[in-house]
Amino acid sequence: MSQDNNTDQFYQKLKIQLQDTSLWPTQYLFKFIVKTNKEKIKKIQDIFDNVGAVIDTKPSKNGNYTSVSVHVTMKNPDAVINKYKIVAERVEGVISL
Repeated sequence: MSQDNNTDQFYQKLKIQLQDTSLWPTQYLFKFIVKTNKEKIKKIQDIFDNVGAVIDTKPSKNGNYTSVSVHVTMKNPDAVINKYKIVAERVEGVISL
């Protein structure tokens, strides 16, 4: 199975879970981990700019990685998935939790 099919299946499953567990619109928490790099962190911040997001960053114990938490109101599961896809597209090596 190709990587694209796995990714599509993951997002389809996520959409169903989001539909079943939340009333929309809802406050959603995105969590990302990136290798500590100001440019990568800024890219994530820019993706959520002008949407009322509250963004917190926390370096790992050794400072090699940074956790980026984004609290934001999202309209529906499709909007959540779209943001995950944009982050994955624009930020190399990001881990989405």
